[in-house]
Amino acid sequence: MNTRKSILADGILPFDARIFDGLPDPVFAVDLDLQVVDANQAAKNFLGDNAVGAILNDTLVSKSVLETVKMVLDGTPIPRSEVEFPSPISRTFEMNLWRLPGLKSKGPAWVIVVLHDMTAMRRAEQMRADFVSNVSHEMRSPLSSLLGFIETLRGPARDDSEARERFLRIMEDEAKRMTRLINDLLTLSKVESDEHILPEGKVNLGDLLTQVANILSVRTEARNMKIMIEKLPEPTVAKGNADELVQVFQNLIGNAISYGREGSIVRVEVAKNIVLPGAKEPRVSVAIINQGDGIPAEEIPRLTERFYRVDKGRSRSMGGTGLGLAIVKHIVAHHRGYLEIKSTLGKDTRFTVYLPAAEATRPAS
Repeated sequence: MNTRKSILADGILPFDARIFDGLPDPVFAVDLDLQVVDANQAAKNFLGDNAVGAILNDTLVSKSVLETVKMVLDGTPIPRSEVEFPSPISRTFEMNLWRLPGLKSKGPAWVIVVLHDMTAMRRAEQMRADFVSNVSHEMRSPLSSLLGFIETLRGPARDDSEARERFLRIMEDEAKRMTRLINDLLTLSKVESDEHILPEGKVNLGDLLTQVANILSVRTEARNMKIMIEKLPEPTVAKGNADELVQVFQNLIGNAISYGREGSIVRVEVAKNIVLPGAKEPRVSVAIINQGDGIPAEEIPRLTERFYRVDKGRSRSMGGTGLGLAIVKHIVAHHRGYLEIKSTLGKDTRFTVYLPAAEATRPAS
């Protein structure tokens, strides 16, 4: 007979966790011996299927949780607190505890533990704090430069035409950089706010990629590079918003040009009828491949983070804001798509965007 059944037989269980099986929060009861005497389904999922009957020390709870439970068992009221569960993945919970009086010989030695998962909220708060910190840093540098040059032009360089022209060019570059940063922040904010709304429309990827290549032609000529679009013989059509997808591929192909080897070719490969694991419908894909230094494997998971740069100095010198790939990630997610990044050091880097496929519109007869 298991622990819960034996306690019920003795008529001493003042708590039945099964009434909380519909709750997403783990709820469990602990007795004087630190034994888990009952648990709802969420607690079993969290602590393990064999949680009921286990000693709390043998579960994944931390030392601080054990000490807090002991204090409450001893009669010390504890206000709600936050606790960290380091494994299997780090999670933060708000923990609430209170005593229930036992029956018969057990005495007042029952503690009910309720855990409310705060992990997503705390991570979001940290992301917001990091975001504000990064924006402040990115804006402070060009603003400081502008103020310095203005002061110089009003003072020592007032009558120096050569210095004035040089400083004005730098000031223009810094002002443009701030404009790009503000525009990217606004774009990112808009994409995030609309991310839950599925975009409507159909986009011919061949036509769209040709448009993007034309937009970027000046940059490719400046670096003696070429964009080669390997299109399929028949139209490849994706579900989505044309303006947003132009932004995706303009960012990705623009990066391929900036970080590619001068004089090399940026290849763009289009495919259709791609079946991804777990996907309910076929996808179309667009892969952008450049030849260059490549990206270290440990850097790849962080590439789509806001303001993250593998080579900070080079990115800034090329006018990057550090938000391009974050925008790409959110637009692709908005389209219920998938972004894949692969790179070989010293050889090439491949960014592949998978999008839901759409049927091509037949021309009117």
